[in-house]
Amino acid sequence: MRSAAPQPSPRTPPAQRPTSWWLSMLRRRAERMYDEDLDLSEPIAWESEEERQAAIAFFNAAFRAEESGLMQAHALADEVGRWDPELGECLRLYGDEEGWHRRLLTRFLAHLGGEVRPMGRVTGTFYRLYGRAKKVETIVLTNLMFETIGSTTYRLALREARHPAVRQMLTILTRDESFHVPLNVHFLREALKRSPPSMRPRLRAIHAALFAALLASAAASRRRALAFDRIPFRTLAGAYAEHLGRLFVHESDLDFTPPELLLRLFGHSRRALASSEDPSAVSVLSAEAAVDRERVVVTALGGAAAPAAGASGGATAPR
Repeated sequence: MRSAAPQPSPRTPPAQRPTSWWLSMLRRRAERMYDEDLDLSEPIAWESEEERQAAIAFFNAAFRAEESGLMQAHALADEVGRWDPELGECLRLYGDEEGWHRRLLTRFLAHLGGEVRPMGRVTGTFYRLYGRAKKVETIVLTNLMFETIGSTTYRLALREARHPAVRQMLTILTRDESFHVPLNVHFLREALKRSPPSMRPRLRAIHAALFAALLASAAASRRRALAFDRIPFRTLAGAYAEHLGRLFVHESDLDFTPPELLLRLFGHSRRALASSEDPSAVSVLSAEAAVDRERVVVTALGGAAAPAAGASGGATAPR
């Protein structure tokens, strides 16, 4: 007699916090945000000019991501503030954090001997399409997925980063994304409450198309940044699939289903991600741990810790 296939155990609903909580945490973070600065006192000894140019390309991509987040957050703040003043202020403070990252990256690129450059064809296409989005829920969904792959890339890059200034810049970005990713989950959840049911098929189509496009974007980035971050295409695309998939499987109330075919292409499945207890960087617990920047322990994806040791993952509070 054939036994029935085991069914995945029901998951605990994802932890949630009200907008007032997120606003209080953002205000708390803003109080000391500008106290932190980069230590650029030592020149970076590169192994080759190719590595330096790849680093410039890597941090240019980071600059464009922060710039885009700043512009969209501030553009949404006024619109959203008309129907939810607290959420609107959250968006403005979030945009301010992205703007602070942009200023740090501008200085850091100069330290590398580079400058802010025009976007490449693939990156430019992504951000032009993103900039044309008008619906709040479309913008927030897109930004959440961008933030997730950014967080994943920074955490992977930390494994190979050796120079203290490079590690500090990556640590700042990794640490703050541990707050920004779950914050954007909250933004999306609030936007969907006001979204008409007729929008859901369109949003699901955008999610599926963007999921595939972001995995494919790993190939384009390898041409420019591989000599710096040393992340092979399959490792990077597989990590994108895993962490995007885990986000939407664990935050199941959002009702976006990761494409099973793409997950399996990189050795994952919805079932396996659902049974995993690793909340990655998308949980409220990660956000709570990342509120106080000076107390956060940042760890690289795959095990290397910077600057203090901790469990593999995003940001954790010291015990």
